[in-house]
Amino acid sequence: MAKQYALHATALRPYAPNRGGCLATDAITVDGRKVGFCYREHPHNDLDSGWRFFAGDETKEYIDDLSHSDVYDINTIANYDSEIIPLLDAPIGSAFERGEGWGPFQPVLDFAPRD
Repeated sequence: MAKQYALHATALRPYAPNRGGCLATDAITVDGRKVGFCYREHPHNDLDSGWRFFAGDETKEYIDDLSHSDVYDINTIANYDSEIIPLLDAPIGSAFERGEGWGPFQPVLDFAPRD
């Protein structure tokens, strides 16, 4: 079954063009939720920015099921949540989560992506 995205492609604006690809969960792109947690790992190829975006409360089982995530242009995710834009130049190894009560993003200092 085809995914029904929360934003139609015609609604996308150039908020963060030419930033490469990223992974994001359906909690953001289908359910239309804001990014609650994100991190940047080493890119897997020349088109990959290394960014990974989550709503923040997805279960391990949800994330491990590859049908719940997909590859997107970073600009697409910036259209779902423009508050990620200031984070996009952060170096590989960076991670951020929303502050208390869905406030501004805060760095996560003790995060290491799984290999």
